[in-house]
Amino acid sequence: MRSSSPTTSVWKMMAEDGKDEQFGPDEDSENTTADGTDGSLNNAMVEEGSTLLRRMEICVAEAEKRSGKNAVNMQETFTVYLIETRPMDAVAEGRNPAPDSLWRRYSEFELLRNYLIVTYPYVVVPPLPEKRAEFVWHKLSADNMDPDFVERRRVGLENFLLRVASHPVLSNDKILYYFLTEEDGWKEAVYETGFQAKADSRLRALSATFRVRNPDKRFMEMKHYSDELQSHTSQLLRARARVADRLYGVYKVHGNYGRVFSEWSAIEKEMGDGLQSAGHHMDAYAASIDDILEEEEHYADQLKEYLSYAEALRAVCRKHELNQFELEMASQDLISKKQQREELATGIVRTFSFKGMTNKLFGQEAPEQREARLKLLEELIAEGEETVKDKTIECEEHVERAWVDMQRFKEQKDKDLQEALINYAVMQISMCKKGIQVWGNAKECFLKM
Repeated sequence: MRSSSPTTSVWKMMAEDGKDEQFGPDEDSENTTADGTDGSLNNAMVEEGSTLLRRMEICVAEAEKRSGKNAVNMQETFTVYLIETRPMDAVAEGRNPAPDSLWRRYSEFELLRNYLIVTYPYVVVPPLPEKRAEFVWHKLSADNMDPDFVERRRVGLENFLLRVASHPVLSNDKILYYFLTEEDGWKEAVYETGFQAKADSRLRALSATFRVRNPDKRFMEMKHYSDELQSHTSQLLRARARVADRLYGVYKVHGNYGRVFSEWSAIEKEMGDGLQSAGHHMDAYAASIDDILEEEEHYADQLKEYLSYAEALRAVCRKHELNQFELEMASQDLISKKQQREELATGIVRTFSFKGMTNKLFGQEAPEQREARLKLLEELIAEGEETVKDKTIECEEHVERAWVDMQRFKEQKDKDLQEALINYAVMQISMCKKGIQVWGNAKECFLKM
């Protein structure tokens, strides 16, 4: 049976507030991507402030297990997910056309997200649900083909699409639109963007982290915050898994009450009916924990989403570090070349160099050679100045855009986590009330004996 995410109602409200314009890829647009390259294929900027979710109803309707051969001709079993879309103008007008639908594998969702991360490095890109179950209590299956896990992942994938489709920047990307509407050919469109060649090397990013000198303090604080967010959510999920283990045991032990009361009722004439009824209440109480913990998993998945969001936040901060490091290196190289030009023009060597030593030993170079070197340095300095200018603009734009998106993310995080924690508390209160009710019913049974 299909369940819905605790946040689905929020997305529906967002969609209902939307406009009626029809969304489609704008083939004539002349937009550019974040890195300044031609974006006629990559972006479909429709109207400032508009989002795809206001034009299209999106859901991941169901999951299906399939078998087939992989890239190395080996048989494998995998899960595919049915994406259904419907134009919002039809819904708003009261019409109910059949939705357009297509199937996607989890790996295709991964490809879409990787493309978005590279194309929009200043955006905190929403994470995908976990590929394999983590922070599980011992009775929960860690098998990624387990039906309950697949269902929770279906909910998570739908939540991912709704988050991306409601984002003010990501939602207007053409590749996202193709992912939702084109069964075939969308992968080719992704690879044609060349996004893989633009992806930053992990080694370069790590090197920049340790060597950058003057990063923006706000980004360093945000990076530290993301580490703390990940640490606290991890601890909370571990604590919740331990509590679930013990709670499961406590509830199931109540089944012993049911067995004892039922067996006892067989030897009692006056007390028999009351004992048997009390036993039934205890059995129902023991069995209820399965549904309770299944509901809990949805709230745990919301926390896991923000565990992954912490890494997405760090990725934006690392991109800033890399941009800043490259700017510092370009600036340092430019200063070095200007110093070489000054030394060559004046003949005064201010720093030790192998060239200076050879000049002292073997005499100065010919005027023609000196002029040629000066001309080459002038050209290199001109290129260096242009590079520093470009890197400065790139760094400033990334800082400006990323900070705006980080503030958007913070507002979203505060709202989502508050809602999840309140709902979790309400669920715990409801669970305790049911326990009180069960013992109240048992008391009534004992009074009637």
